[in-house]
Amino acid sequence: MIVAGIGCRKGATEHEVLAATHAALSTHCLASTRLSALATIQLKAQETGIIAAARTLAKPLLIANDDAIAAVDAKLLTRSEASLSAAGTPSVSEASALAIAGKNSRLLGPRHVEGDVTCAIAVSGDEP
Repeated sequence: MIVAGIGCRKGATEHEVLAATHAALSTHCLASTRLSALATIQLKAQETGIIAAARTLAKPLLIANDDAIAAVDAKLLTRSEASLSAAGTPSVSEASALAIAGKNSRLLGPRHVEGDVTCAIAVSGDEP
Protein backbone atom coordinates (compact mmCIF):
# COMPACT_ATOMS: atom_id res chain seq x y z
CA MET A 1 0.00 0.00 0.00
CA ILE A 2 1.30 3.46 -0.94
CA VAL A 3 -0.40 6.39 0.80
CA ALA A 4 -0.10 10.12 0.18
CA GLY A 5 -0.74 12.00 3.41
CA ILE A 6 -2.05 15.52 2.90
CA GLY A 7 -1.88 18.54 5.17
CA CYS A 8 -2.91 22.04 4.15
CA ARG A 9 -3.97 25.47 5.21
CA LYS A 10 -7.70 26.04 5.25
CA GLY A 11 -9.04 26.64 1.76
CA ALA A 12 -6.25 24.97 -0.22
CA THR A 13 -7.41 24.26 -3.76
CA GLU A 14 -7.63 20.99 -5.64
CA HIS A 15 -4.88 22.24 -7.97
CA GLU A 16 -2.58 22.90 -5.01
CA VAL A 17 -3.24 19.47 -3.49
CA LEU A 18 -2.66 17.74 -6.82
CA ALA A 19 0.57 19.70 -7.41
CA ALA A 20 1.93 18.74 -3.99
CA THR A 21 0.91 15.11 -4.43
CA HIS A 22 2.49 14.80 -7.87
CA ALA A 23 5.66 16.53 -6.69
CA ALA A 24 5.98 14.20 -3.69
CA LEU A 25 5.39 11.13 -5.84
CA SER A 26 7.90 12.37 -8.41
CA THR A 27 10.53 12.85 -5.68
CA HIS A 28 10.31 9.11 -5.03
CA CYS A 29 10.02 8.14 -8.74
CA LEU A 30 6.45 6.92 -8.27
CA ALA A 31 3.60 7.30 -10.74
CA SER A 32 0.20 8.33 -9.41
CA THR A 33 -1.13 4.98 -10.62
CA ARG A 34 0.87 3.30 -7.82
CA LEU A 35 -0.95 5.35 -5.18
CA SER A 36 -3.43 3.39 -3.07
CA ALA A 37 -5.10 6.27 -1.20
CA LEU A 38 -4.91 9.82 0.05
CA ALA A 39 -5.01 10.38 3.79
CA THR A 40 -5.52 13.23 6.19
CA ILE A 41 -6.69 13.89 9.74
CA GLN A 42 -10.22 14.50 11.00
CA LEU A 43 -9.60 18.26 11.20
CA LYS A 44 -9.01 18.35 7.42
CA ALA A 45 -11.64 15.78 6.41
CA GLN A 46 -13.98 18.43 4.93
CA GLU A 47 -11.35 20.40 2.99
CA THR A 48 -12.81 20.64 -0.50
CA GLY A 49 -9.40 20.78 -2.18
CA ILE A 50 -8.38 17.45 -0.65
CA ILE A 51 -11.74 15.84 -1.43
CA ALA A 52 -11.62 17.03 -5.04
CA ALA A 53 -8.02 15.87 -5.50
CA ALA A 54 -8.91 12.37 -4.29
CA ARG A 55 -11.83 12.31 -6.71
CA THR A 56 -9.64 13.46 -9.62
CA LEU A 57 -7.02 10.81 -8.81
CA ALA A 58 -9.81 8.22 -8.39
CA LYS A 59 -8.37 7.23 -5.01
CA PRO A 60 -10.14 6.88 -1.68
CA LEU A 61 -9.66 9.63 0.89
CA LEU A 62 -9.06 7.93 4.23
CA ILE A 63 -9.24 9.79 7.53
CA ALA A 64 -6.79 8.81 10.27
CA ASN A 65 -8.23 8.81 13.78
CA ASP A 66 -6.54 10.51 16.72
CA ASP A 67 -5.27 7.27 18.28
CA ALA A 68 -3.60 6.18 15.02
CA ILE A 69 -2.03 9.64 14.63
CA ALA A 70 -0.63 9.53 18.18
CA ALA A 71 0.74 6.02 17.63
CA VAL A 72 3.03 7.13 14.76
CA ASP A 73 4.52 10.20 16.43
CA ALA A 74 7.97 8.61 16.91
CA LYS A 75 8.20 7.83 13.17
CA LEU A 76 7.71 11.42 12.00
CA LEU A 77 10.61 13.06 10.17
CA THR A 78 9.29 16.62 10.42
CA ARG A 79 8.38 18.55 13.54
CA SER A 80 6.38 21.75 13.07
CA GLU A 81 5.33 23.60 16.21
CA ALA A 82 2.65 25.40 14.19
CA SER A 83 1.17 22.08 13.07
CA LEU A 84 1.38 20.68 16.58
CA SER A 85 -0.49 23.68 17.96
CA ALA A 86 -3.15 23.79 15.24
CA ALA A 87 -3.67 20.09 14.52
CA GLY A 88 -2.24 18.18 17.47
CA THR A 89 0.52 16.53 15.44
CA PRO A 90 3.92 17.84 14.34
CA SER A 91 3.18 16.85 10.71
CA VAL A 92 -0.33 16.22 9.44
CA SER A 93 0.86 14.80 6.12
CA GLU A 94 3.47 12.44 7.57
CA ALA A 95 1.29 11.27 10.45
CA SER A 96 -1.78 10.61 8.33
CA ALA A 97 0.20 8.74 5.66
CA LEU A 98 1.83 6.51 8.27
CA ALA A 99 -1.38 5.95 10.21
CA ILE A 100 -3.31 4.82 7.14
CA ALA A 101 -0.47 2.74 5.66
CA GLY A 102 -0.49 0.57 8.78
CA LYS A 103 1.47 -0.66 11.75
CA ASN A 104 4.77 -1.42 9.99
CA SER A 105 4.61 1.51 7.59
CA ARG A 106 7.48 3.86 6.85
CA LEU A 107 7.92 7.24 5.23
CA LEU A 108 9.88 7.39 1.99
CA GLY A 109 11.21 10.78 3.08
CA PRO A 110 10.14 13.99 4.79
CA ARG A 111 7.01 15.80 3.68
CA HIS A 112 7.06 17.82 0.48
CA VAL A 113 5.87 21.42 0.79
CA GLU A 114 4.14 23.03 -2.16
CA GLY A 115 2.61 26.40 -1.31
CA ASP A 116 -0.12 25.86 1.30
CA VAL A 117 -0.05 22.06 1.01
CA THR A 118 2.22 19.36 2.40
CA CYS A 119 2.36 15.81 1.11
CA ALA A 120 4.23 12.82 2.53
CA ILE A 121 4.43 9.36 1.03
CA ALA A 122 4.30 6.26 3.25
CA VAL A 123 4.42 2.62 2.30
CA SER A 124 3.04 -0.32 4.21
CA GLY A 125 5.50 -2.71 5.82
CA ASP A 126 5.23 -5.19 2.96
CA GLU A 127 6.27 -2.71 0.24
CA PRO A 128 9.83 -3.02 -1.17
